[in-house]
Amino acid sequence: MTKKKTAEEDIRPDEQDGLQEDLKDGEALDAETENTEDETAEAESADTKYLRLAADFQNYKRRTEKERFERYSEGKKDFAVDLLPVLDNFDRALAQDSELAKDDHDKAIIEGMEMVLKQFQDALAKNGVTEIEALGQEFDPNIHNAVVMEPSDKYESHMVSEILQKGYRIGDKVIRPVVVKVAE
Repeated sequence: MTKKKTAEEDIRPDEQDGLQEDLKDGEALDAETENTEDETAEAESADTKYLRLAADFQNYKRRTEKERFERYSEGKKDFAVDLLPVLDNFDRALAQDSELAKDDHDKAIIEGMEMVLKQFQDALAKNGVTEIEALGQEFDPNIHNAVVMEPSDKYESHMVSEILQKGYRIGDKVIRPVVVKVAE
């Protein structure tokens, strides 16, 4: 029977040392390759985490900025709504005083009140509060609040014939609808 020779037996003893060193170098290369792949995977994972974190932060900034703007707009609207009754009463007082003015002193007081009213209206307009025009326009339930329908010779059917209380908006948002009479 012949004995099978192993790979180590075919190699001379002086070559075996070199072969063992080559095997160790190969194992070291495989370990380095695995380490490099692990490091690359970790770097990609870190990059992905960083990008996600950066995107989350950008979304957070956008969301908080939007919420801040909405709170500011809502506060501005609430403040304007609180001032509108004062404006209404000012208009009513001036309408009454104009009719009752007798002398120059009364007319000077009325003129001063009109100037204050104008300044008040300008301040509201500067903050985006504008009056809704309604007289003679077609009735729109989105901006008008009809309380009476009456026959009218002056206006066509479904047209606003009289304004009972002024309405206001901030931008495109109605903060108080116009209370109106509508022609039948």
